[in-house]
Amino acid sequence: MTRSPELLRLADAVLQPGFEGTTPPEWLRRRLDEGLGGVVLFSRNIASAGQVASLTAALREHRPEVLVAIDEEAGDVTRLEAATGSTRPGNLALGVVDDAKLTAELARGLGRDLAAVGVNLNYAPSGDVNSNPDNPVIGVRSFGSDPALVARQTAAWIQGLQAAGVAACVKHFPGHGDTGVDSHLALPEIAASADEMAAVALPPFRAAFDVGVKSVMCGHLMVPAYDTEFPATLSRRILVDLLRTELGFDGLLVTDALEMKAVSDRWGLTGAAVLAIAAGADALCVGGGLCDEDTAIALRDALVDAVVAGELSEDRLREAAGRVSSLASWVGTVSDSSAADPGLGLEAARRAVRVTVAPGERSLPLQSAPHVVEFRPEMNQAVDRSTPWGLGAPLSALMPATSVATFTPADASRLDEIALDPAAGRPLVLVVRDAHRHPWMTAALDRILAARPDAGLVEMGLPDGPTRGAFHLATHGATRVTGQAAAEVLAG
Repeated sequence: MTRSPELLRLADAVLQPGFEGTTPPEWLRRRLDEGLGGVVLFSRNIASAGQVASLTAALREHRPEVLVAIDEEAGDVTRLEAATGSTRPGNLALGVVDDAKLTAELARGLGRDLAAVGVNLNYAPSGDVNSNPDNPVIGVRSFGSDPALVARQTAAWIQGLQAAGVAACVKHFPGHGDTGVDSHLALPEIAASADEMAAVALPPFRAAFDVGVKSVMCGHLMVPAYDTEFPATLSRRILVDLLRTELGFDGLLVTDALEMKAVSDRWGLTGAAVLAIAAGADALCVGGGLCDEDTAIALRDALVDAVVAGELSEDRLREAAGRVSSLASWVGTVSDSSAADPGLGLEAARRAVRVTVAPGERSLPLQSAPHVVEFRPEMNQAVDRSTPWGLGAPLSALMPATSVATFTPADASRLDEIALDPAAGRPLVLVVRDAHRHPWMTAALDRILAARPDAGLVEMGLPDGPTRGAFHLATHGATRVTGQAAAEVLAG
């Protein structure tokens, strides 16, 4: 057996690579002509809605049925609105509100936006139950820590998105919520038993299957309860025995990005690709970092060579390509021309705000423009680091004399200069993000609050532990609208 045109076509069909630029590069156009089944867009590919629509139209000139995917969770993980911050709150805020109708309508509006620019597969929502508050990569991307709540919110989100004709892709199967390691950087291991997984991690996925989710993304997760040799992405026991046979899912199964160190460090990019397809995955996502033609060719050739060598059956590769084709046949069969409510995201963000005022305090609303100190942790790689967030900008729009400073781990020796001295005689507002996970942040808060017990605290990440400060305001996310909702509370 050789690298026949048919094998090359089948291998191309299961790839979903990324690329550079806001127009399709020549190599991508050529690969689409040769049968490439999908592409994935990142914020580097997005300048405006009109530009994205032109980009996807150009892709479809070469392959009308191409799947154009994006990782658009809304909330903190946004690609369409990476330059400005999302106009929708994220999953944790929606879980706090816990209004399935609201969640479905927000997701439907997102689906309309995606369909309007030619995107037909969304790597969302996160169905992970964030049962570990120290989780460094899920956090506010989860609807919460209660499996039943996460299940009903996941189902509502999927129904809303798919009502607009865009395929949802629930992730990260079998559940990334109980991890203390970011799979972008290393391989997480989940210690839960099979019974514990069934009770906590799996209910949102079952709910997703019940409402007809079109796609699932498997996570790079070691789950010894199911497989002691391979992580989920490469495990036939998880992808076939559990997902296909026990849970009955027969839609498209996509891998998380193959260049993530959780799998690439041990098995290599092409080795992981072959093992994933052999284990039961149908489509390979790559391109967050490796986004050139050489990468796409290496993956295609590795799959073909594995078939030639007998390491991967042609039937398995053909089955995977068939599921890609089936999803491509579904997307676009549903159209939704109804108008979205542009104010719905802000309304949801307002409903998600939770305020605690210390006994005896009369600190809200602020009586004069404050000094705002925004604590800036290093973000996980799922979040676009260029996306603006915080309270300073929206509060300055309401109280123009507001001053704003940022504080990072490198600024420890300048704490008084950054936080206390500029706030002398003024209200002081401290803005944090997952404060409980960052010792440098909690140490700085201890010092500031000892000197200024009248200071208020705004948590824009996952709130965990006792409330602190004269007032404590939790937004449950750091999007543009959650910042605006918090600013409205402070300004009155």
